[in-house]
Amino acid sequence: MQIITFLGFTALVALISYLKGRNRGENTSDGYFLAGRSLTGVVIAGSLLLTNISTEQIVGLNGAAFKDGILVMAWETLAAIAMVVTAVFLLPRYLKSGITTVPQFLENRYDRATKTIASGLFLSGYAIILLPIVLYSGALAINTMFKVPELLGVSKFVALWITVWSIGIIGSIYAVFGGLKMVAVSDTINAVGLLIGGMLIPVFGLLAIGEGNLGKGISTLMTTHPEKFKALGGPESSIPFATIFTGMMLVQLFYWGTNQAIIQRALGAKNLKEGQKGLLLAAVVKILGPIIVVLPGIIAFYMFGDTLSMQNKDEAYPRLVTQVLPPVFSGFFASVLFGAILSSFNSALNSSVTLFGIDIYKEYIKKGATEREVVASGKKFGIGLALVSMFIAPFLIYASKGLFSYLQEVNGIYSIPILTIIVVGYLTKYVPAIAAKVGIISGSALYILSQFILKPLVVGDDNYPHFLHVMAILFVLNVLIMLLVGKLYPRKEAFELEYTKKVDITPWKLVGTVGLAICIVVIGIYIYFT
Repeated sequence: MQIITFLGFTALVALISYLKGRNRGENTSDGYFLAGRSLTGVVIAGSLLLTNISTEQIVGLNGAAFKDGILVMAWETLAAIAMVVTAVFLLPRYLKSGITTVPQFLENRYDRATKTIASGLFLSGYAIILLPIVLYSGALAINTMFKVPELLGVSKFVALWITVWSIGIIGSIYAVFGGLKMVAVSDTINAVGLLIGGMLIPVFGLLAIGEGNLGKGISTLMTTHPEKFKALGGPESSIPFATIFTGMMLVQLFYWGTNQAIIQRALGAKNLKEGQKGLLLAAVVKILGPIIVVLPGIIAFYMFGDTLSMQNKDEAYPRLVTQVLPPVFSGFFASVLFGAILSSFNSALNSSVTLFGIDIYKEYIKKGATEREVVASGKKFGIGLALVSMFIAPFLIYASKGLFSYLQEVNGIYSIPILTIIVVGYLTKYVPAIAAKVGIISGSALYILSQFILKPLVVGDDNYPHFLHVMAILFVLNVLIMLLVGKLYPRKEAFELEYTKKVDITPWKLVGTVGLAICIVVIGIYIYFT
């Protein structure tokens, strides 16, 4: 029954995605990479949420909550504010210029070399870090929660290969052959499923604590472990309170406002109104995210705190699912979880295909390439990238236990430098291209020097600032460097953002009101849990 439910829901998602995603001009750049600029607010919101929520986040953040409690909700709730900033400030400028990729703006604002450097950084991050990790973490979660090795009668390593390649092949079909439209539609359907399935885990967990009474379960949990419901982290916690005002917001703004794998959904909006609605709808749901990715970790601490060590905290969520989820729902939940894994993989792959086709192939390999040739080259690159990722992913089983947190820190090598040159690019008119090159290279180099030389080899981990503080310090430093270069060697002419008229950029009349309300709610949540 579990297998039938799993296969049935997965097949239904695939069928609907195919029917909705076909005939969208897949042989043109806009049709394939941006779904023909046809996405509505609901589809954008669903795709944003599913692209963001992966097994690494579901399992990892609940594991962090098992250890630190509700303070880790900062990764969820503060994302809503970043999405408001993106909707109000960045998206109108993106759609006005009619770009397909974020690096295209950098070419318009600075020059082609700056765009190439940024595209290279994005592709390196996706290929080396994101794609193999998504495959590995997803396969590991599926195998652990649903006992795939025992089910198939194979070793854990063989089961890992089977699950990795299953996710990779299906994800590649969506991303490479279906384009953004098929990815976005499948994401939207799976988003609904994930919200339903994700809510089942804390509900059944609280019912188990409260002996069948949901209210009693909540009361018992908060009374027994009140320390787990304090939103302000101390200096030794994973998220010290001060980092909320420094690097945390910068990381959120990069992720939701400039990360190609995320913002590509909003770039495919049929107009600015739909793009803003999609971002703000996703922001509202994001505020509720801790119920799915934080609360279960606290429930697991109540149930297994005396038997599960902090070193094994990432086992908290899979163990809770196995303990509280009725068998009748397990097939559906497996399908939803599979969809979340699939979404993160095919979204990153689709963005890699976009970056290669638009920013590399058409610029350097074949300048006179037709639209059909650009799309075809991107598809071939995507297939190759997917195969490489699928070969690498299973071998991550031999990596160190601290791999995921380490990779989260590693992302700062490219995230903050790219955010720096985009922010300066939009807020100034005379800062030249050489300043952007200096900013992005110095930003990456200084972060590497700080986190991977000074911290472990000179100062020591215990006496070194939190990496989110380091990000903020380097962000300010690089902005000052760029402004100084701009003062000494300004552009001859002021930069003006051209309106390409590819989509209507009339803003949604409620964007300011809804955005302000979202920010007030987030602040209110922090005040309540303080």
